[in-house]
Amino acid sequence: MNERIRELVEKSYIYDKQNDSSFFNKEKFAQSIVQECASIVDLHGRWILYDKLAVKIKKHFGVEE
Repeated sequence: MNERIRELVEKSYIYDKQNDSSFFNKEKFAQSIVQECASIVDLHGRWILYDKLAVKIKKHFGVEE
């Protein structure tokens, strides 16, 4: 797993004061991934061919083809 994904996982835990524990919020994790992908498109979309954006996004997250 790539370091960026690890960071997003860590940021997706929410602390529950009532139970004095934390839990993994899947929705927050998914939103974080979508935001990362949108940022890549915003940053590189105008400068590289769109068929290469998928490759760039996979590389960013360390996903093998």
